[in-house]
Amino acid sequence: MKTAELIFIPSPGIGHLVSTLEFAKLLIDRDDRISITVLVMKLPTTPHVDACTKSIAAASQSRIKLIDLPEVDPPPLEFIRRFPEYFITLFVQSQVSNVRKVVSEIIVSHDDDDSVRVTGLVVDFFCVSMIDVANELSLNSYVYLTSNAGFLNFMMYLATEHMISNSTEFESSDSELLIPGFVNPVPVSVLPSCSFNYNGYTTLIKLARRFNDVNGIIVNTFSELEPFAFNLLSGGQNPPVFTVGPVVDVKGQANLEFDEAQSEKIMRWLDDQPESSVVFLCFGSKGSFSQPQVKEIAIGLELSEYNFLWCLRVSPLDNDVCNQSIKDDIFPEGFLERIRGRGMICDWAPQVDVLAHKATGGFVSHCGWNSILESLWYGVPIVTWPLYAEQQLNAFKMVKELGLAVEMRLDSRRDQSDLVMANEIAKAVRCVMDGDSEIRRKVKEMAEISRKSLMDGGSSFISIRQFIDLNF
Repeated sequence: MKTAELIFIPSPGIGHLVSTLEFAKLLIDRDDRISITVLVMKLPTTPHVDACTKSIAAASQSRIKLIDLPEVDPPPLEFIRRFPEYFITLFVQSQVSNVRKVVSEIIVSHDDDDSVRVTGLVVDFFCVSMIDVANELSLNSYVYLTSNAGFLNFMMYLATEHMISNSTEFESSDSELLIPGFVNPVPVSVLPSCSFNYNGYTTLIKLARRFNDVNGIIVNTFSELEPFAFNLLSGGQNPPVFTVGPVVDVKGQANLEFDEAQSEKIMRWLDDQPESSVVFLCFGSKGSFSQPQVKEIAIGLELSEYNFLWCLRVSPLDNDVCNQSIKDDIFPEGFLERIRGRGMICDWAPQVDVLAHKATGGFVSHCGWNSILESLWYGVPIVTWPLYAEQQLNAFKMVKELGLAVEMRLDSRRDQSDLVMANEIAKAVRCVMDGDSEIRRKVKEMAEISRKSLMDGGSSFISIRQFIDLNF
């Protein structure tokens, strides 16, 4: 039996890395003839990557091999906050020669073994500069998109219509764009944050232009979730698109800050709550808030009168021990005493376990795509509060295109001074916790569809098989 070896090149961001490894696990679970080597890039800002990658790979019974790429000097670290996409692509480009060397060595190592053949590179969309390595070594190349088909539509739009008529970044405005693959006009205000600065915009353009240079585009979605977007992408105007999702880390192996004692405390508290009675607030590893915003959230939760689990990170500018402790004085006077028994505040929570718990009835989220897929998997409706990256476009997609989320904000950004007020928060929480709402019904239906898509005969099951067959 011949083995096809795929070489995965994820970007170093933890959300991208985890999604890539989970997709790798899907492939090896589906076909014994597949083996995978993952080339791991390490940033000084992601010290926990080792533990994460090894815990996921350990479950693969040696069919996922990890190779650490040599460390290189990163771009100036001040770029990470100001121009994160630009920073990542510069860092990835600095690894091209190392990747070329390692991939060449892997190919040579199989020269005397006809049973194993390297068939292609699967690269994160931030790593499309590695397509040149695949071409040089006569390998197929595939882009793995950790986001959704709507984001792919946006990237294709950038690479064609927008690039032809414009040469500079977007400007904040009330105008709308007609982007193929979207049912509704897309407000400029919900475009990814990097669209509004020159370095970020030019980075997106460079990435988008390479999407047509690959043999296929793999997207972490399922066709039933985004039928309009997927139908356009199936029209032959771009490389074949494989919908392989929802790719989710249902075992929570990627928790970089896992705290067993904290996890047990949270789960015990949830066990004591009635079914679907708790709203969960969590905003990802980079989601933090100023003290004034923290007070508005606190008042809003109190006004909502619902039980809540609030994973809180305070912006470093306001709290020099961000992510280590939460100071009582950041809350309104008497707040902690008044919510005793019906609210729990922590600086970390096991998100997947919380969403899976029967007590969780709603999710106030930053709308990262991994978080959205997890919430859909467990049938928990979302309140949209996007903060960075492409989360605004995700929020727009969920609310306006799919009707699967409660709109609080679509265009909020973490670097804005505009506060989301308590009354707005309370209203959104009440809406998402409404047990008879149309959104809750649709989310429950989509949860069932998402699981069926990965079962034998499901849309993603079939798409994964089609991708595997390309390698034999």
